[in-house]
Amino acid sequence: MRIVKIIVSYIALLFFGGNVMADVSSNIQKATFAGGCFWCVEAEFDKVKGVISAVSGYIGGKEKNPTYKQVSKGQTGHIESVEITFDANRISYKQLLDIYWKNIDPHDDFGQFCDKGPQYKSAIFYHDESQKMLAESSKKELEEKFNFDIVTKILKADIFYDAEEYHQNYHIKNPLRYKFYRHSCGRDKRLKEIWKKN
Repeated sequence: MRIVKIIVSYIALLFFGGNVMADVSSNIQKATFAGGCFWCVEAEFDKVKGVISAVSGYIGGKEKNPTYKQVSKGQTGHIESVEITFDANRISYKQLLDIYWKNIDPHDDFGQFCDKGPQYKSAIFYHDESQKMLAESSKKELEEKFNFDIVTKILKADIFYDAEEYHQNYHIKNPLRYKFYRHSCGRDKRLKEIWKKN
C-alpha cells in the first residue's frame, strides 16, 4: 500500500507539479520527523509542494514490527513519527526543517500538546551527515534567535516501521474526527502561543 501511495503521489507531482524536466531529473530523498501525534505531522507535510509522500509510523525502538497498541502504551521505545519522501530539487531539507519547527512545541520534554510520554516526544531523525549538520544548525539558530532552550532531540535514523493502514492519511479518511482531535488536543492554540510571539 505504501508503494502505491508513493507512485500515485509522484504521478500527481509529475503531471501537476510544474516543470516536467525538473521532475525527470529529480533528487529523491527521505526525512523523518517526530512531533507528537503522527496524524497531525503527516497532514502538515502532505500539503507541501515537493513532498512526494508522508507516511505515519514508528522509529527509535528495538521491538520488531511494533503495533500501535504497543507503541501508544510506551512499551517498545519507539516514537510516533512521519517518514517524508521528497524531491530535493523542488524543496530543500532546510525548508522542511523550517516547516517542522513551526508545527511542534520545542519546549516540551514530556511529549507534545495533550499527548504525553516518550512515544510522543519531538525528534529529528537524520539520514546522513548533511541532514545532521543542517538539523543541528537550525536548532542552534532558533535557540539563539529566540533565546529559549529546545529539547527536541536530533538522532540517527534507524528502522522505520509503517503504522497500520487506518492511520495513513487519517486527516483525509476521517476529517471530522481528525479536526475534533486536533482542536481538543490544543495543538493549534499552543502553536500560536509559541510561534506568534517568535
